[in-house]
Amino acid sequence: MANDGVNGPENTGRRRFLTATTAVVGAVGAGFAAVPFIKSWNPSARAKLAGAPVVADISGLQEGQRLILEWRGQPIWIVKRSKAILDALPTLDGRLRDPESKNTEQQPSYIKGETRSIKPEISVLIGVCTHLGCSPEMVAEIRPEPYDPNWKGGYFCPCHKSRFDMAGRVFQGVPAPLNLAVPPHHYADDNTIVIGVDPEGAA
Repeated sequence: MANDGVNGPENTGRRRFLTATTAVVGAVGAGFAAVPFIKSWNPSARAKLAGAPVVADISGLQEGQRLILEWRGQPIWIVKRSKAILDALPTLDGRLRDPESKNTEQQPSYIKGETRSIKPEISVLIGVCTHLGCSPEMVAEIRPEPYDPNWKGGYFCPCHKSRFDMAGRVFQGVPAPLNLAVPPHHYADDNTIVIGVDPEGAA
């Protein structure tokens, strides 16, 4: 008969193959459709540039270590300072251009004192030199350096030799005119820092 074999093994196998292929293509398509939806949960590149907050876990940060994040297209340095570094900060006031951080454009109003921080041991700075926008090197050890025999730790910009202490305060007699900026930030808990958002109730 003309219809012999229509429901035979070969056609059944082909039907199963086509059904499976259709299911796979459908699943792949659904996966591609889901990716933009999942990505929408995270801040977009445009939102990050506009200042979307950046959250970081600092529980593993050890003394002398620096965590580098990105906020608004700028490097954010989070450094855990040692007691020796903190003790050295007051001894540098006479060598600094703005030791009391009187330029209010360089830090939020709740950032005060020689440490320029919410928690004394944790420094949070925008890692961009205030001279021409280079990124200084962190030289955290207290030891003589070619550019400063009385170096107490800090940041050195090799581009034009600007120097900053471990609180980001600029030295006198260098090209950089201002202290390194401190971004708005707060602590969600003891181990979580949020960059880009002031503490609740901050003026």
